[in-house]
Amino acid sequence: MEKRERFSSRLGFILISAGCAVGLGNVWRFPFITGQYGGAAFVLIYLLFLVVLGLPIMVMEFAVGRASQKSAALSFHVLEPKGSKWHLQSYACMAGNYLLMMFYTTVGGWMIAYVFKMLFGEFQGKDAAGVGAIFDDMLGQPGYMTGWMIVVVLLSFFICSLGLQNGVERITKLMMSCLFVILLILCVRSVTLPGAAEGIRFYLIPDFHKMVENGLGEVIFAAMGQAFFTLSLGIGAMAIFGSYISKDRSLTGESVNICVLDTLVALLAGLIIFPSCSAFGVDPGQGPGLVFVTLPNVFNRMAGGRIFGTLFFVFMTFAALSTIVAVFENIISFSIDLFHISRKKAVWSNAILIIVLSLPCVLGFNAWSGLTPLGAGSTIQDLEDFIVSNNLLPLGSMVYLLFCTRKKAWGWDSFIAEADSGKGIKFPKWSRFYVTWILPLIVLFIFVMGYYQKFFAN
Repeated sequence: MEKRERFSSRLGFILISAGCAVGLGNVWRFPFITGQYGGAAFVLIYLLFLVVLGLPIMVMEFAVGRASQKSAALSFHVLEPKGSKWHLQSYACMAGNYLLMMFYTTVGGWMIAYVFKMLFGEFQGKDAAGVGAIFDDMLGQPGYMTGWMIVVVLLSFFICSLGLQNGVERITKLMMSCLFVILLILCVRSVTLPGAAEGIRFYLIPDFHKMVENGLGEVIFAAMGQAFFTLSLGIGAMAIFGSYISKDRSLTGESVNICVLDTLVALLAGLIIFPSCSAFGVDPGQGPGLVFVTLPNVFNRMAGGRIFGTLFFVFMTFAALSTIVAVFENIISFSIDLFHISRKKAVWSNAILIIVLSLPCVLGFNAWSGLTPLGAGSTIQDLEDFIVSNNLLPLGSMVYLLFCTRKKAWGWDSFIAEADSGKGIKFPKWSRFYVTWILPLIVLFIFVMGYYQKFFAN
C-alpha cells in the first residue's frame, strides 16, 4: 500500500484549509449581506454562529479524514460499523466536489480576465452602465469564457500535479501570503479615502435599530446561513486535509485557526468595499454585480485606481484559485483512493473531465441562455450552485454530525478520541447533547429555509 502523503508543516495545513474556506463568497456575499442587515450588528451575530455552527462540523469533518487516512471517497467505508450504509455519503461528497468545480472554474476565469481588463485600462472613463456592458459582453462570449476557464483548470491541476508538499502546500502558502498582503494594502488605501469615514462607521459600529427594521428572524437566518456556507462543509472538501496531518495537534484548535483566517479575509474585504463605496457615493450592490460592476466603477474614480483595481482582482484570483486547488486535490485523492492510479494519471484524466463538465455553466450565459432551470432569469450556474449550497452542504453536514455522534455509526467516543489527540484546545465534552440533538435540528432548519426562500418567499 502506498504511504499517505503528509503536509510538511502545520502552517501549510492551516493555510490550505483556510484557502479552501476562503472563497469568493467571503468577498462578494459577506459584505453585501452585512450591508443589507445592519453592518457591525450583523457581523457580531455571524461570528457567534460561526463558533456554534461551523466550528463543530469542521472538527468532525477533519476527524473523519484523519482517523480514516482516506479522502471522502473511502473514509466512511473505513470507519463505519460493518453492514451499515454510512458510506453512501461518499457518493454525495464526490458529486459535491465535482459540481462545485463545474461553476467555480468559470468564475475563477472571470477573475483572471478582469485582472487583464483592469491592467489594460478597459474600464477607464466608463460609468456604471459602461462597466456593466463590459461584463455582459464577456458573458455573451462562450469562446472567451471557455478559454479563461481552461486556463484556470490547467493552472490549478498543474499545481496539484507537483505533489502535496511541492505543489499544493508550497504554492497555496505563497498565494495566501500574497492574498493577505494585497488585502492589507487595499484596506489602507480604502480607509484613507476622503469620505470613507461614513462607510467605516456603518461597517464597524453596530446599529441594532437597523437590524430590528429588517426583522430579527431574517437577520439571524442570514447570519446562520453565511456562517454555515462560508466554510464549505458537508462534501468532504475539508476531510481530505485531516487525512494529511499528524496527530500532534488537537483538531479543535486547528479548526479555530482556520475559522479565524476565513473570517479575517471576509472582514477585511468589507473594509475595502464599504469605505470605498461611501467615499464615491456608490451603493455596494448585490452579488457578482458588486465585484464586476460596482467596484471597477469605484476604482475608476480613485487616484491610482488602475493599480489598486488590478491588485484587487489579483486578490480575487488568489481567493478563487486557493479554493479550486484545494477541491482539485480532493478530486485527485478520490481517483487515487478508488482506482489506485498515480497522481499524474489522476491529474490528467480529471483535468479533461472538469473542462468538459464546466462547459454547461459557460454556455448557460450565452448559447444555452434559454435554459432557465430555476425559473425566469436563472442560469445553469444557478442550478449547480443551488444543488451544492442548498442541498449537498446542509445534508452532508447532517450526515457528518450523525456519523460522529450516533452509537450505530462511528460514535461519540471514537470522534472525541480522534479530535482530542495532540496538543491544543480540546472539543468541549459538555457540548455532547448540543451537537447530538440541537445542531442537527439547526442544520435541518437551514436546509428547509433555503428551499422556502428560493421557491416560496416574495
